Amino acid sequence: MKPERMRQLLDAVASGSTSVESAMQSLRGFPAESIEENGQTVVRLDTQREMRHGFPEVIFGQGKRFEHLKAATERALSHEGGVLVTRVGRKKGEALAAANPGLTYHQAARCLYRRDPERIDEGLVAVISAGASDFGVAEEAACTARTLGARVETHYDSGVAGLHRILSAGELLRTARAFVVVAGMEGALPSVVGGLVNRPVIAVPTSQGYGASFGGLSALLGMLNSCASNVTTVNIDNGFGAGYVAALINRQA
Repeated sequence: MKPERMRQLLDAVASGSTSVESAMQSLRGFPAESIEENGQTVVRLDTQREMRHGFPEVIFGQGKRFEHLKAATERALSHEGGVLVTRVGRKKGEALAAANPGLTYHQAARCLYRRDPERIDEGLVAVISAGASDFGVAEEAACTARTLGARVETHYDSGVAGLHRILSAGELLRTARAFVVVAGMEGALPSVVGGLVNRPVIAVPTSQGYGASFGGLSALLGMLNSCASNVTTVNIDNGFGAGYVAALINRQA
């Protein structure tokens, strides 16, 4: 439930224009709403999340059975505001989008989303990737930040093997409030960007690279050891986490 909606409801009860019984009915799924199967709770939605965080609970789709994911998504859509479901494969994503008008599936980002119509794009988050192989993780970050209300611009395939490519993002480097920088291999690009800008840089290591990259571990360790003091790091392939934090930074700015 949105904070402003809760405030309106409490004001209505205080003024007598809404009965306590009616207010209780409006709050029947607050602060958590359970979805059951055969008498057992299989999904528990946090309907108080937006009051605490400014955005509803995000549903992690990976590993969920389709019927559980469908039920959770449809229950989330029954509430007002934005909806975001991450790590959803193409078959499940297209089926859920087809069954729920207003829900969009982004195949590259593996995200299902509904933008809150009351949110207005504001500020600027830059999402930068080192290589074209990092596209999916970068798009997950961009999709997340946009769904949370940030204006997002991207600058992809700008790795350190051709350093001039990142320098061509001059205006974006000067104006963004927060940067998400996605890289595999040795993970050097976030440090380069961190040395060029005076804003927070969120580094995202990806699992792209040859054998000695150990599925993104070498990029993760390189980013954790960055000498650029404005760089912080999320987990391997965690575009969602980076996009979410960047959107929060953008909102505070």
